[in-house]
Amino acid sequence: MKKRKLGATGLEVSALGLGCMGMSAFLGTPPPKPAMVQLLRDAVARGVTFFDTAEVYGPFRNEELLGEALAPVRQQVVIATKFGCMSGDAQFGLDSTPARIRLVAEQSLRRLKTDVIDLFYQHRVDPNVPIEDVAGTVKDLITEGKVRYFGLSEAGVQTIRRAHAVQPVAALQSEYSLWSREPEQAILPVLEELGIGFVPYSPLGKGFLTGKIDEHTQFDQDDFRRAAPRFSPEARKANQALVDLLGRLAQQHQATLAQVALAWLLAQKPWIVPIPGTTKLSRLDENLAAIDLDLSAADLREIGEAAAQIPVQGERYPEAQQQTIDH
Repeated sequence: MKKRKLGATGLEVSALGLGCMGMSAFLGTPPPKPAMVQLLRDAVARGVTFFDTAEVYGPFRNEELLGEALAPVRQQVVIATKFGCMSGDAQFGLDSTPARIRLVAEQSLRRLKTDVIDLFYQHRVDPNVPIEDVAGTVKDLITEGKVRYFGLSEAGVQTIRRAHAVQPVAALQSEYSLWSREPEQAILPVLEELGIGFVPYSPLGKGFLTGKIDEHTQFDQDDFRRAAPRFSPEARKANQALVDLLGRLAQQHQATLAQVALAWLLAQKPWIVPIPGTTKLSRLDENLAAIDLDLSAADLREIGEAAAQIPVQGERYPEAQQQTIDH
């Protein structure tokens, strides 16, 4: 397994991580827990060392799942989790007060069956708590040995700079893929300047870039994509052009659409570590094969230029959730 370093921190992880949210929440009825324990252990056996969770995934069930699955191999893996939601449930709003951060750290440590959180992200920027207070609290947790590295999620440039001045930010996690390219405008340059790693979530466009979803796909009642404007039938039909583009490149390389999408992302910067999620071993193997798919400079230019000519339809999240993203 190829490794990458998240920015200047020295935190080294597998070139692809594993996003674990869908194993417990938000994508319809989750699979049986024993099957997901096995999938996580299969991922470790294949060289994956970077696992992403959060208290709100469940809530709490996902951290408990990782705690059970990864306890036997804890020294081999890097576990990232997140704080920042009131009562650990996204529907209740944001809470990054120092007391809440400390409480989440203690609870996450217990659920993850570990004595240290490798990477502790603020899940969303809390407008009611100065980011300096957030960074300072995590800095104290690092000093106390309960956290190793500090991360931010969906944070804007000024927030990143202010946080980094108090406690170096190891990684920013935000959505980034061929159909969510906003980070290229201002975020990637500041991350490069400051030596911060980038962890794209939904690198396969929440499944859309795999080619397995079209305008006729029906989502489960508890699948969050039902409410996402970008997944309305009209938007899916309009956005199909991006899938068609990937399909042409995939055919040329005898690869899958997912592999081309991930290879494109990996080629953008050496400090980018995508975390595609899956609940299937076959998809995990498919995704990991993208690490060895080398796209030429001409391929990358063709993909980037062609994708830039395809206007993506629909916001990423419903309005209330979109407002929690810091610009």
